Amino acid sequence: MAKHARRTVNPPNDTWVAWANNKRGYKQHPHFQVGLWQSHLFIWFAMIYESPIKGDFAKTALEETESILKQIPDHYVWSDDHMKPEVIREMDEEKLVDLLQRLHKVKKAEFLCGVQIPREEAILGDGQALTEKILETFSTLAPLYKLALRP
Repeated sequence: MAKHARRTVNPPNDTWVAWANNKRGYKQHPHFQVGLWQSHLFIWFAMIYESPIKGDFAKTALEETESILKQIPDHYVWSDDHMKPEVIREMDEEKLVDLLQRLHKVKKAEFLCGVQIPREEAILGDGQALTEKILETFSTLAPLYKLALRP
């Protein structure tokens, strides 16, 4: 588990905690994130630009776009940049193919999928409900994680 360090010089606009299957870091690996922007909490599966296997993941995922879209609920959001709060709210096969092709071809490309919870939502004040929501989201996103680890 990696915790985003609190910085006083050039602090980030968001903060997060990330889980990966490597003790030395998460950025090079498919991972899960929970974090905060000023406007919302996010829960992601993430494959960011530093991952050396993102091209392989993209190729494998391109073969599974229909399955991915069936497994991921419509209210989940998608992103191609973990440093920006903007997301893709409506995903279809054409958009998913574009996202994955970009991930395969562009060095700085990223792939994120998950949920956003607006700061006004009551669940954010209920630790047990929030924990359950995080675990439920990770479970829903597990097929993407497993796809990323496929040889």
